[in-house]
Amino acid sequence: MRARMHAAGEALDAWVREVVAWHFDPASGCPFWIDYAKKLSWDPRREITGFGDLKRLGPFEDEWLRGGPVERWVPRGLAGKPVFVFETGGTTGIPKTRINCDDFRIDYELFSETLPDEYFPKGSNWLMLGPSGPRRLRLGVEHLAQRRGGICFFVDFDPRWVIKLIQKGWNEHLQAYKDHVIDQGVTILQANHDIRCLWATPKLLEALAMRLESMGTTIRQAGITGIFAGGTEFTPQWNRFAQEELLDGAYMTPTYGNTLMGLAASAPSGPHNNYKIAYYAPQPRAVIEVVDFDNPDCVVNYGETGRVQITTLTKEFFMPGYLERDEGEREPPCELYRWDGVSGVRPYRGFAATTTVGVY
Repeated sequence: MRARMHAAGEALDAWVREVVAWHFDPASGCPFWIDYAKKLSWDPRREITGFGDLKRLGPFEDEWLRGGPVERWVPRGLAGKPVFVFETGGTTGIPKTRINCDDFRIDYELFSETLPDEYFPKGSNWLMLGPSGPRRLRLGVEHLAQRRGGICFFVDFDPRWVIKLIQKGWNEHLQAYKDHVIDQGVTILQANHDIRCLWATPKLLEALAMRLESMGTTIRQAGITGIFAGGTEFTPQWNRFAQEELLDGAYMTPTYGNTLMGLAASAPSGPHNNYKIAYYAPQPRAVIEVVDFDNPDCVVNYGETGRVQITTLTKEFFMPGYLERDEGEREPPCELYRWDGVSGVRPYRGFAATTTVGVY
């Protein structure tokens, strides 16, 4: 294990050098980072030799991603390629945006390799019971289904409207909208499309299971064998409840991801570890650190609680040291993943009172 961890660290440092060289090169980098380098008294391409040196660039500011022009994030080395733009947040104010060319495809192709074919059979069709609109997730799940030889079906769903309903206290409207989303999902499942795989948030998955139960059936009996689920408050308690009460033997893999980082898969969880869920970023394309609440330059000890800090390292998007609106516990490397992870992910205590989780 120690040798594999060392090799992973060396691979990360090598990739950092390549990504920094790309984004700060006037010929290949994006206008934002090229302009940023002009304000420095040193050359990142020469002096950043590994992941630890990224701290010299300072924290990545949330507001940099709000507003335009969005073209300032497009690397010159990708000129002429079709560009997607995906949004995150946006419940109030201007949403954050991230450009993509192929990153969403690459991230979901890597994630596909972690899925057991026994439960996510190649060639099977999918249903995505989650947010549509200007979100990376919608195209990512569709590409995942296509990559595995299937076709993906979707519901029409706006999570920003759900959050507004919660904030206004319109509980009757909230229930009606959730019923509307579940109605769409059940209709698709009953349409003889042979859907075997499902993406859903924990709350929508529970609502779907309860609806099917009221109809005298279950998720498994409806044909679903594999579930790819993601949400900020995916707790061990809910994980156990789902496994024992909702899924009827269907396999579920929790994930932690977002538009900015990509997709962090989870290590196996179940009775053997009290259903604890530990997430691991797709290193070296992204790195998760759990850092001290008062000093983001300091990583907490294993098992200790801190704020989630993510770094994204691709040729399309470079985001060093971004403090997420989440906290959790630092997890050690495991057999599948030779780098640190995070468990117990939940809204960061500094924002928890003002954060509305919605359907996640």
